[in-house]
Amino acid sequence: MSNAFDEIAAGLSEAIRHAKGEKTGVVEHSPEPIDVKAIRKKTGMSQQKFCATFGISLGTLRHWEQGLRSPRGTARVLLKVVQHNPQAVVKSLQE
Repeated sequence: MSNAFDEIAAGLSEAIRHAKGEKTGVVEHSPEPIDVKAIRKKTGMSQQKFCATFGISLGTLRHWEQGLRSPRGTARVLLKVVQHNPQAVVKSLQE
């Protein structure tokens, strides 16, 4: 139990130092930006059609396109697939 506590305490200490901008061994991973508007335009769909087709709320899409929010999780995965092969997604949804 003491070993687990020591590891947790060391990790917390390192996280605090990192948050203060000090050099640590922390590695940050940031996903690449995703241009939702460009993906939608590539499909040739209006915002309403894009939302209806892929099950995204219009408000959410607008926030993404305006840069107020970024897609995360499964929405991000869906958008990446749509970006590379929108017709495959449309076809799969129609079956």
